[in-house]
Amino acid sequence: MLLPPEVVAGVLPEQKFALLTGPNFAGEVARGLPAASVLAAGDAGLRRELVAALRSDSLRLYGSGDVLGAALGGAAKNVIAIAAGVVMGAGLGENARAALMTRGLAEISRLALVLGGKAETVAGLSGLGDLLLTCTGEKSRNFSLGVALGRGALLADVLGNRTDVTEGVATAPALLARAKAAGADMPVVAAVAGLLAGAAGVAETMAALMRRALRDE
Repeated sequence: MLLPPEVVAGVLPEQKFALLTGPNFAGEVARGLPAASVLAAGDAGLRRELVAALRSDSLRLYGSGDVLGAALGGAAKNVIAIAAGVVMGAGLGENARAALMTRGLAEISRLALVLGGKAETVAGLSGLGDLLLTCTGEKSRNFSLGVALGRGALLADVLGNRTDVTEGVATAPALLARAKAAGADMPVVAAVAGLLAGAAGVAETMAALMRRALRDE
């Protein structure tokens, strides 16, 4: 239930470190296509040094002091991307995907604030930016897994045919447990975790989300 910066801080408490994250498919970065990322570090000097060293004519870097918020966005968006893929695979429409992405972002922001992160971090490249790419890009492993599940494939079969890691599968239950421990309500994350665990099907899961108590946004 720990994010990478929390693991590093626990194991190497005196070590300075930074987190590079954001909406990037590695292949496009390697080909020199335009991209932007966040380099988060609690130490401002280290942050400036690394931004200067790692930026290029095709990779623009933005610094951030909110390491935990940046890490949370990078992890949680994979879970929301599975939900977005399920919606598209099941033929539930673009409206449903947009709604899930928006409410999913609200859930990430809610947890970030409880854990000491910043809402503006979640609204930036490491949150909203990464979420948009992962929920719409055909190269997204998490989105494509959701599409397969929405079309009726079994989780074990989809994972069995892959050689790479679909991070959201393991992240969903861990993120839900972290949210419950922090007292943060994350219904979309809970729905994905239940779907992956086989607790409910796609139609039942979507119906349960739509029947949630009405309230102001």
